[in-house]
Amino acid sequence: MNKEKFRKAKKLVYKWFQSKGWNPFNFQEEVWYHYYKSYNGLIHAPTGIGKTYAIWFGFIINYLAKFYNSSNLNKKNIKLIWITPLRALSEDTKTSLEETIKDLNLNLKIEIRTGDTPTHQRKKQLIDLPDVLITTPESMSILFTYQNYEKIFSDIECIVVDELHELIGSKRGTMLELVITRLKSLNKKILIWGLSATIGNIDIARHFLLGNLKRKFKIIKGNFDKKIIIKSLYPDEIERFPKAGHLGIKMLPKVVEEIEKDGSTLIFTNTRSQAEIWFREIIDYYPLTAGYTAIHHSSIDKEKRIYVEKLLKNGNLKCVVCTSSLDLGVDFSPVDKVMQIGSIKGIARMLQRAGRSGHQPGKSSILYFVPTNSFELIEIAAAKKALEDNFIEERIPVEKPYDVLAQHLITLAIGNGFEKESMYKEIVKSYSYKNLTIEEFEWIINFIKNGGTSLSQYPEFKKVEIIDNIFRVTDRNIIRRHRLSIGTITSDSLLNVKYQNGGFIGTIEEYFVSKLKEGDTFTFAGKNLEFIRIKDFNVIVKTSNKDAKGIIPSWIGGRMPLSTHLSKKVREILSEIKNDQIKYEELEIIQPLIKIQKEWSSIPNENEILIERLKDSQGFHIFIYPFEGFMAHEGLSSLIAYRISKQESITINYAVNDYGFELRSNKFIEIEKLIKDRLFSEDNLENDINNSVNYVELAKRQFRDIARISGLVINGFPGKEKSLKQLQSSSSLFFEVFRKYDPDNLLLKQTYYEVLNNQLEIKRIKDILKRINNSKVVIKEIKYPTPFSFPIMYNRMRSNLSSEKLNVRVNKILSKLEKLADK
Repeated sequence: MNKEKFRKAKKLVYKWFQSKGWNPFNFQEEVWYHYYKSYNGLIHAPTGIGKTYAIWFGFIINYLAKFYNSSNLNKKNIKLIWITPLRALSEDTKTSLEETIKDLNLNLKIEIRTGDTPTHQRKKQLIDLPDVLITTPESMSILFTYQNYEKIFSDIECIVVDELHELIGSKRGTMLELVITRLKSLNKKILIWGLSATIGNIDIARHFLLGNLKRKFKIIKGNFDKKIIIKSLYPDEIERFPKAGHLGIKMLPKVVEEIEKDGSTLIFTNTRSQAEIWFREIIDYYPLTAGYTAIHHSSIDKEKRIYVEKLLKNGNLKCVVCTSSLDLGVDFSPVDKVMQIGSIKGIARMLQRAGRSGHQPGKSSILYFVPTNSFELIEIAAAKKALEDNFIEERIPVEKPYDVLAQHLITLAIGNGFEKESMYKEIVKSYSYKNLTIEEFEWIINFIKNGGTSLSQYPEFKKVEIIDNIFRVTDRNIIRRHRLSIGTITSDSLLNVKYQNGGFIGTIEEYFVSKLKEGDTFTFAGKNLEFIRIKDFNVIVKTSNKDAKGIIPSWIGGRMPLSTHLSKKVREILSEIKNDQIKYEELEIIQPLIKIQKEWSSIPNENEILIERLKDSQGFHIFIYPFEGFMAHEGLSSLIAYRISKQESITINYAVNDYGFELRSNKFIEIEKLIKDRLFSEDNLENDINNSVNYVELAKRQFRDIARISGLVINGFPGKEKSLKQLQSSSSLFFEVFRKYDPDNLLLKQTYYEVLNNQLEIKRIKDILKRINNSKVVIKEIKYPTPFSFPIMYNRMRSNLSSEKLNVRVNKILSKLEKLADK
């Protein structure tokens, strides 16, 4: 393309911008130039300043320069693939792109292909190809199962990966890597561009997009001073002994006061149930908004969600209560402010949600933080500090998941097939599989061809055959099942809790139960229960006769832990508090709490670990405060309890929150001696963690997902889906066979790796132990529960007692503590 054609095409785009009363930003023009020069790239810019138009008009300018007034203008083929992580974003993206096409009078057809696209429309797309295809990683992968896919993708000019940060670090991202790698093999000139507002490791993102290819690549930043204003709503009185969730609905009048002001508001909650509660409470408290307030989360019917989105965009709604379903990408210019109920838990998430307001260049994004307990004001101060320091979480790609690779190879074998040697060379060009050995690849090939060593005698596992040196799938049943199973998204299931005699108690999530060993005691539905076994998705228990209270269960709504980055900033804020360096209003507000914590115990510096010891009528308590998040504390508390129990005969129960954990026993724990005896040692860490939880059961549950992704077990056909019980039963059988007869099975090794690194967070636990060993341990003997320890005790009591008994017990304790604090 010559410069004159590029100049003329760009002039048309300038006229479009002027018709809207806009001028292109420098970073947008920079993208257009580098796209014209055939660069690959990453656009990293704040939400709401035009990343979509930057890359879209790069494509349009190229298109105009190539085809305007050309006989090739109407040539039908896919020229641009737009990958989005959420189906919900596809409609909004399509609307935005189509507006420009209509205004510029271009003959370009844009279509969506996701799991929501009707079957007849998907079939039509294979014959009458659109110019621009907006799709998801899963739907893209399915296209490779058609034998004419090389023709479908023969003229692709560019792949755009929207909201890149949402895909890096997940198996969906790995699936996308393999898709992009395949397309790059088909078309050496194809361009790859990523869009992101919140990514902390840009260089890794470059490798994610390009793999190990040496290509021209440009990182283009929209260096705007996009002002993000974070404000906190404060309760009328800060309680010195906070309890989780206590300030939630009590903040309703202040929330409604903000809603009543001019403009529209998005209210984000961290769970769907919380969204339902807040929506109901707002309507009850402020009935005049009933027709102007809506709810939006992923469990609501798709058509209703789209309707709410349209009303919001048209300025017809005063307030929408939502979850992460509205976190990404959708352009809601009418939104004036965003409110966050409860802790944001991560810096990137805070930026993403704040960016939903002021979603226009030059406008400020406003986020109002609504605490559900006093300690969350420390977290928002930490988030502000992180924002000032531009300290955003990194996203690390998953390293060579064998299950995703097996699925991908079967997908390609269904399509045009593949040749083994060239396919290995292609796969290792992706970032996630750059370290895949030829031996590992041969194992995967043998697995999809023969079922691997232990299943080679069973014909149903011989999915792929070799025809003229090409690996192919010809069995129609296998093809059909595989197309229905493509994807990597899995979910937790609920287990029924039953007595041995069959009495039903309730349901609990399997991730918690999988950590129990036979004889462990846990508290559920106000009862102390002893775990016996899991049978047919039922947790079989009996009433515990032990004096010690049981482990406190945790539910999915509370599993969003502090990110590593935000945890670090929380510790920095605590260090500033200790040194009386109060920089944020939130910290001024909670001075009554801070004062009592300092007087009754201590506040740790960054290089200190605080341990509190308490004796009361319930036994002996040790509180340890690493400030590393719920999930890490859950694994760490289990590990520490196990190590103590190895030293002496003692029963220990634990409870956790984001800031620390409690170890409770009926015997005195000589923590000083245990620390000298290397209680926090990094030695034998993996072995001790394995012994501290029901590791085999945990691995068995994890293997179910790996077995499904790899195609070892299938969900069934529409209308004849397999139950979770059937899936678990099938995968458990394979797990046991592999454990006994095929211990070198790569899927088994992947299972153990994922349990240790993803569920038990062994790397983070190791880092915590290292930090503890390099810190000064401060042990404080406390006479009463402190502001730090009371929330952990409250979590334990909340699980042990009925609501009525809990309120009586807690109010009695609080009354005593408040009187003592007033002295």
